Amino acid sequence: MTTHTEVDVFETTIQKTNSLLKDIDEELGWGDRRKQAYAGLRAVLHALRDRLPVTEAANFAAQLPMLVRGFYFEGWKPESVPKKMPS
Repeated sequence: MTTHTEVDVFETTIQKTNSLLKDIDEELGWGDRRKQAYAGLRAVLHALRDRLPVTEAANFAAQLPMLVRGFYFEGWKPESVPKKMPS
């Protein structure tokens, strides 16, 4: 049986993620384009993740809200990182 506390964890991460996307929207002046903010955040997180050593990538992820951490790690292949930035 699901407890109230377990449900709160999901509600909290959704709230934190929505707040983060709203902040990105406001900072970039996009006017409530959450899909665009999500796509931008995801692209930046994947670029960062793929260029960090595995330990640093994992330590950084630990600071992210649970939902954001999920799409941060989506498709990650730690055996092939860090990648070098193109010159």
